[in-house]
Amino acid sequence: MRNNQFNLASQLLNEFDRFLKIVSIPAHSPTQATPQSDAAEAELTSDQKKNINGLMRINHTGEICAQALYFGQALFAKDVKTKNHLIHAADEEHNHLYWCQERLNDLESHTSVLNPVWYIGSFVLGASAALFGDKISFGFVIEVEKQVENHLQEHIDQIPVVDIKTHAILSQMKADEIRHGEMAKHAGGLDLPQPIKSVMEGMSKIMKFLVYRI
Repeated sequence: MRNNQFNLASQLLNEFDRFLKIVSIPAHSPTQATPQSDAAEAELTSDQKKNINGLMRINHTGEICAQALYFGQALFAKDVKTKNHLIHAADEEHNHLYWCQERLNDLESHTSVLNPVWYIGSFVLGASAALFGDKISFGFVIEVEKQVENHLQEHIDQIPVVDIKTHAILSQMKADEIRHGEMAKHAGGLDLPQPIKSVMEGMSKIMKFLVYRI
C-alpha cells in the first residue's frame, strides 16, 4: 500500500514538473520541422495580422490542452499499451505546439497568459476520464480530436490565401488530428453521450473566446 502511494506521489511530482515546463518554457526540439517554414512572409493588413495572431494563440493553447489531456489519461490508463499510445500522441502534439509557437513568434505576438489554467483543467479532465476505463478515455480522444478538427477548418477558412505559412501549419495539424481520432476509434474508443459532448464544446467556446483576446 505504501509503495503504491509512494509511486503515485512520485508520478504526480513528475507531472507537476512537466506542467511547469510546458507552460513556462517555449516549445523546442520538434521531431518534425514546421511545414513551409521557409516560405516567404505574406503581406498582411493590421486587421488580418491581429486576427491570425488570435487564431494561432487559440491553436497554441489547444495544443497545451491536448498534451495535458493525454498525460492525464496516461497517468491512470488501465493498460500499458494504452498508456504508451497516449504518451506517443502527446509527443506528436508537441510538434504542433512548437509550430504554433514559432508562427506566433514570426508574427511578433504572444501566447495566452491563461495557459496554466487550461492545462490544469485539461489534465484533470483526462485523469478523470481514465478512471472510467480505457474505452471511455479513448472516447474523449475521439471527441476532442473531432472538435479540434472542426475549429481548425474554421480557422483555415479565415486565413488569407496569401498566408502560406499559417495555412500549411493548420492543414498539417488538421490531418494529424484526424489520424489521432481514427487511432483512438480503432483502439476501441466509445462514442460519448451527447450531454458530455455539449459540455466539452461549451468549455471549448469559452476557451477560444478568452484566449483569442489574452
